[in-house]
Amino acid sequence: MAGVQAPGGLTTTRAPFIEQAQAEGRLYIHQPYELYSRDNHDAWRRLFTRMEDRWQRYANPRFLQGIDSLCLDPDRVPKLEDVNRFLSPLTGFQAKPVSGYVPSFLFFDCLRNREFPTTITIRDGATLDYLPEPDIFHDIAGHVPMHTDRAFADTLVRFGDCAHTAAEIAAGITDEREKIRRVTSIFKALARFFWFTIEFGLMRSEGGLKVFGSGLLSSYGEIANSIDSPEVQRYPMQLEWVINQYFEIDHYQPLLFIVDSFDHLFELVGELERWMREGRLDNVAPGEPAVSEPDLRSFLEASKGK
Repeated sequence: MAGVQAPGGLTTTRAPFIEQAQAEGRLYIHQPYELYSRDNHDAWRRLFTRMEDRWQRYANPRFLQGIDSLCLDPDRVPKLEDVNRFLSPLTGFQAKPVSGYVPSFLFFDCLRNREFPTTITIRDGATLDYLPEPDIFHDIAGHVPMHTDRAFADTLVRFGDCAHTAAEIAAGITDEREKIRRVTSIFKALARFFWFTIEFGLMRSEGGLKVFGSGLLSSYGEIANSIDSPEVQRYPMQLEWVINQYFEIDHYQPLLFIVDSFDHLFELVGELERWMREGRLDNVAPGEPAVSEPDLRSFLEASKGK
C-alpha cells in the first residue's frame, strides 16, 4: 500500500493507511510521505499562510523562535524526519508518528522520554476551521515549535514524570474500587492542568499577554479571541482553581489562565506532583474531562509494574 496514492491522501477521518494501521493494532507508525495528496499540501499551505500574521501578533517570542528553528516549509506538509533533524539537537525531543489516540499514560510516558506523539493526517481543506481530532498542523505547527525551547521541553518531561508518580500511588492502593476512584480524580487533575497550560495557556511578556498554548497557536480564530475578546475571563494561574475547573472542547474557551514565565510553569508542574503525593488531587471537582476506559486502563496497567 505504501506505493499507492490513496484517493483521499492522508486526510483526517478519510485515510486508508491510518484505518489499516488501527485495524492491525499499530499505534506507532511511519509517515508515508508519498501518500499526501496535492489537496493535503494545499491545506497545509493555506493553514500556515493565514497563521503567520497572527503568530507575529499574538504568539510568545519562544514560539516564534521555534518556527524559525524548525525551518518549516510553508507550502508543503513537513517530513517528520526533517522536523526531527532540526529539533533533536536543540532539546532532545522528537516527533513520533502515531495512528490515532494515544492512551494518557503512554502519552505522558512519551513526553518523559522526549518523544511527542504526532498525528500524520491533515484536516480537509474545505473546512480549515473544523478539527474533528488533532492533525499534523495542530501537532507540528502548534506544539512542536515550543519543543525547541529548553525550558518548555524540560517542563514536558517533568509532566511525564507526574504520570509515573500517579502509577506509583495507584500501585500502593489494594482496594480496587478505591484505586479506580483515586486514579480517576488524579487523571482529571492532570488533564485539566495540561489543558489550561500546554494547550490553552497565556503568558505575561514585555509586550503584554502572549499565547503559548498549542490549541490556541494552531487556531486562526481562537488565538485572536484569547487575547482580544472582552468575553474571555483571564486569571493569574492558581493551581487549586485549574485542577477543579472542568472544560469543554467544542467551542472557544471562555476561561483562560496566565503564567508568569516558563520557569513559573516548570515550578507549577513540580507543585502539581507534590500535591499528588500529599493526596490533594484525590478528590477534585467532578465534570469534564471524562475518563475513557483506555485512559484509565493505561494508568492501572502501568501501576502493576511499579
